[in-house]
Amino acid sequence: MKARLFMSVAAVAVLVTASVAAPKLNLKGVKCVMNAKAAAKAKSSADFKGGKVYFCCGNCAKAFATKQKDPKVATAGNHQLVATKQVKQAKCPLSGGKLNASTKIKVQGAEVAFCCNNCKGKASKAKGADQLALVFSDAAFKKAGFAVPKKEKK
Repeated sequence: MKARLFMSVAAVAVLVTASVAAPKLNLKGVKCVMNAKAAAKAKSSADFKGGKVYFCCGNCAKAFATKQKDPKVATAGNHQLVATKQVKQAKCPLSGGKLNASTKIKVQGAEVAFCCNNCKGKASKAKGADQLALVFSDAAFKKAGFAVPKKEKK
């Protein structure tokens, strides 16, 4: 009897710890990767580059599975990873240079920093799909060192 009680308490403690340790996902204002006019929903997601991308429906999730290597789709996925704060930025997405905190701007809802005001200005001047491609293409994503933070071992 004591063993069951102990196991029950231990199980509850593990669940509470896991729910407290997991960062809360906020999809407010986040759009579906495949349909930019629709809101992303937590119930429809796919694994992507160590994080998760979210969709408005299951059909978009299926379409993403077959098209995620398409540059426009990958760019939208990269943008969403940044917008949902699942990845951390290490360098400038344009030059690969050291980040300057005073250059931080929002690019279609996602916070991004640059190495200098020249790169910031270039990103600010671009609009729409051109701006997304400039800052979140696979090449820019890699150059910026965006990555899902490693989980701490306990």
